[in-house]
Amino acid sequence: MRRRDFLRAGALAGAAAAAPSTLAAAEADTGLASLAGRWFSPVRGAGTVQDPLRLNANENPLGISPSARQAAIDAFAVANRYTDNQAAVFRAKLAPMLGVRDEEVFLGNGSTEVLQMAVQAYGGEGARIVTADPTFEDVAGYRLPLDTELVKVPLDVNHAHDLGRMREAAAGASGRAVIYLCNPNNPTGTLTPTGDVAEWIDEVAADDSDRTVFLIDEAYFELVEDPSYDSLIPRARTLNDVLVVRTFSKIYGMAGMRLGYGVGNGRTVQQVTEWIANNNTNQLAMAAASASLDDDAFRARSLELNRASRQLVMDTLDELGLEYLPSNTNFIMHRIQGDVREYIGRFRERGIAVGRPFPPMLDYNRLSLGSVEEMGRWAETIRDFRARGWV
Repeated sequence: MRRRDFLRAGALAGAAAAAPSTLAAAEADTGLASLAGRWFSPVRGAGTVQDPLRLNANENPLGISPSARQAAIDAFAVANRYTDNQAAVFRAKLAPMLGVRDEEVFLGNGSTEVLQMAVQAYGGEGARIVTADPTFEDVAGYRLPLDTELVKVPLDVNHAHDLGRMREAAAGASGRAVIYLCNPNNPTGTLTPTGDVAEWIDEVAADDSDRTVFLIDEAYFELVEDPSYDSLIPRARTLNDVLVVRTFSKIYGMAGMRLGYGVGNGRTVQQVTEWIANNNTNQLAMAAASASLDDDAFRARSLELNRASRQLVMDTLDELGLEYLPSNTNFIMHRIQGDVREYIGRFRERGIAVGRPFPPMLDYNRLSLGSVEEMGRWAETIRDFRARGWV
């Protein structure tokens, strides 16, 4: 395939989730219908049973910004080059934006790889990982080859992390305790008070025993508009064994390009990056991320769309009398009636993919926020379900 056609196909795929009809027209104009269909149709979100609307993965329906897309295309000029030099340049740009030094931030192939490195660095025989239940599952999965114990602590009555019970679980570890805190939490979208977490971190730092590590997952940081919420990066850069993890997948729409980062002090970064793969990022992702950092208008547009779609969903759920949790993210966890797997299947039959089951909250469903038009179709569908007595 010619390079020009490859680039065109990539640009078309980036526009798919936001405008499937526009994509189809563009394909007809360029003669790429069979090519794009063969490569990209599973992720378009066309709203069919075979290719449902993607309201299940917490992705940005806008895709990446136009400036990021152009930067990625331009970066093909250096796609033949290894990324170590460019990674250093990108970290030098990112670090001051976070208020840290270059050496206090490192990159990952998505934030999930950063979490994997941390589990490898701090897990192992005798270690105990303490998480909320439910929460993002990857950390629990990464421990499996390492013979690391897992203790799940149910969320409190406000669906926040139950820090008191998590403290007890950490104290019972025979070796190191690794505390995983996803805040805002996935799948609930709820906040745990930053001050309470910081207080626990400070107490552990004062003890100076090196027996407790904090992994703070701030994947949805840029989407939070609650003024009481704050980042724990200031503590990560000054205290040992505190790692803050973020991603470009959410507000920047780069989930498919895979770029995340971790922030910690010198000792923490050294310990975790002993498990880093050489050249673990790619030129296109770093170029797109660099352009995204400069694109204030796109971030504002993403937030505006998120607010509008969230309000539509909340209004619909209020209309139907279905409880939902307060969301500080790009998804809403709402109550359903009946079996969640059957509920998911019925939406799939209507060409809409909604969130997977999250035990033990099997009477809830996590709904990702798409475009206003997509959420409108979801609203029409769930109203029809109500008319049929299904919700």
